[in-house]
Amino acid sequence: MNRRQVLAGAIASTAAASFESQAAGAPNTCLELKSWQLHNSEEDQPARVRSFLEHGLAPALAKSGAQLAGAFENVIAPEGPFYITLVEYASLGAMQEALTKLASDGAYQSEIEKLGSGPGLPFVRVESSLLRSFDVMPRVTIAEKGAQRARIFELRRYESQSFATLKRKVGMFNDAEARIFERLGMRPVFFGETIVGPRQPNLMYMLSYDDLAARDRLWREFGGDPEWQKLKARPELSDPQIVANISNMILRPLPFSPVR
Repeated sequence: MNRRQVLAGAIASTAAASFESQAAGAPNTCLELKSWQLHNSEEDQPARVRSFLEHGLAPALAKSGAQLAGAFENVIAPEGPFYITLVEYASLGAMQEALTKLASDGAYQSEIEKLGSGPGLPFVRVESSLLRSFDVMPRVTIAEKGAQRARIFELRRYESQSFATLKRKVGMFNDAEARIFERLGMRPVFFGETIVGPRQPNLMYMLSYDDLAARDRLWREFGGDPEWQKLKARPELSDPQIVANISNMILRPLPFSPVR
């Protein structure tokens, strides 16, 4: 066994322990994914929005009882440039409470005014999706300080033929697929079923890797994994039956992102 295999095994073992402790009766959370569509122009939209996210949104969410769990920029994805933000709320009720606090937060409202003060438009459009976390991983995973940091992230969306087939695919992740990812060292960040947003019914999840070469290697290992081969061979769980379309994007964390 070489050094890379030893390191990968240690990371997978640590992640698996965290994975199991998370799923032991922890409540599901609400995850808000926002896509901030930008233009490269004299308006300097990327710098303005980035400053707002770091100095306006992140501290305001922390005061409200929520958290900006992640902030990312596109690396390989259509329709760039853009930022993706991931906000975690303990529940829908907690989300409502946080939004109420944000509306009365003077410092945050000042940052909103600053963002929109010009020149020109601060961004093109913002699109949101609201997700309910999976039982197998009810909380967003944020690596401890000093832990190995991923360099790239992959955000994936699986669209299903119906809500019934989506339920089966969610069950696959809860029962085995998510744990296969962890065992192989693919480092899941979150899994969630979209409850508000476009292209439903669908689920979304995020994985992390050291680099693109590691991503390609790990997906090859996943495709040949005996447990995965056995799982997908079940007639009621084949992709043609439960997954209509798969899309993905490669991202990297912004410097202030807790998930990194």
